[in-house]
Amino acid sequence: MSTSSTSKYPTAVGIDVGGTGIKGGQVRLGTGKKAGTLRGDRFRIPTPQPAVPDSVAQTLAAIAEELDARPKAAPADATLGVCFPSIVRDGVCLSANNIDTSWIGTDIAALFSETLKRPVRVLNDADAAGLAEARYGAGRGAQGLVMVITLGTGIGGAMIHDGRLVPNFEVGTMELDGVMAEQRASAKARERENLSWPEYAERLQRFFGHLERIFSPDLFIVGGGISKRPDDYLPLLRLNAPIVPAQLVNNAGIVGAALAAHDDPADAN
Repeated sequence: MSTSSTSKYPTAVGIDVGGTGIKGGQVRLGTGKKAGTLRGDRFRIPTPQPAVPDSVAQTLAAIAEELDARPKAAPADATLGVCFPSIVRDGVCLSANNIDTSWIGTDIAALFSETLKRPVRVLNDADAAGLAEARYGAGRGAQGLVMVITLGTGIGGAMIHDGRLVPNFEVGTMELDGVMAEQRASAKARERENLSWPEYAERLQRFFGHLERIFSPDLFIVGGGISKRPDDYLPLLRLNAPIVPAQLVNNAGIVGAALAAHDDPADAN
């Protein structure tokens, strides 16, 4: 377990690997008022291009070095958490919808652990956001089935039942209007097709309505950059389950990755 000896808050490092930037932070965990917040500013380095395994691993090492040098940091040999934009099973990358195909079959956890000279735990980026929202954000204290859906370049999803994560919930690959849902209902699709908010809400209604018919969740949480503008589309949706914007937004991946490093990543309570 990764803890800081100089703070009442357990502290762990979380790093979020994205298509344009890789960002990390020292995260306060535990249950206090500041839990789920960053200790200091997050540190970001542009994602190397091409974003192949060795170059990304070296970028992670540079971010970890910066964060380890900060005051009240977690021990430099403590487990580090990384969220990654792919299906991840036992630390191995199994998909590459929005990343370089050279990652498929790569043991991400082993590669990062070897490069950073410390234990590394890796999970899907949407799962990390879901863990963070369930523990510290809009799903805090929620019971039953919570679905965290991130709308961005693609569509990510996390399913959390009574605080337990069901990993690799790839909702963006579900069918909507004869194609993958993320091709029709992602934030990128709205921008690409210059959809008005009412037009976009019609697509979201079909998407979330389909999810609701299949899974009957108790709560939807909408994340991604679009969650900063909830009044433009959430009031237009008609669902049985409450649907609310995510609270942690840009730091959700970092916080969720830190949680995975510190705890059993399947447990959001």
